[in-house]
Amino acid sequence: MKTYSLEEVTDELIGKKGTPERDEFEAELKAELVGYAIKQARLKRKLTQSELGELVGVQKAQISKIENSMSSARLDTILKVFKALNAKVSFQVELLNEQMKIA
Repeated sequence: MKTYSLEEVTDELIGKKGTPERDEFEAELKAELVGYAIKQARLKRKLTQSELGELVGVQKAQISKIENSMSSARLDTILKVFKALNAKVSFQVELLNEQMKIA
């Protein structure tokens, strides 16, 4: 029986890297992961969505949308959320097969 890598399965089912379908899938996945990270950090800090919203200066509904990936929140809002959660954020930018980290 042949085994397949996750990359092979994703290429087959979603599309190869660089295709619009794959780009959309990866963007949605990243939004899901950010939302999940925010929710887990909020729960660890024992905050409600309303309390976090007050710390950030947004409504509870906005926090809910971010956690559930129903909104493409602005980067500055996401950074404010992580700051309110006292969480460290780092980005990784890839340029032409090179990696550069921004902290």
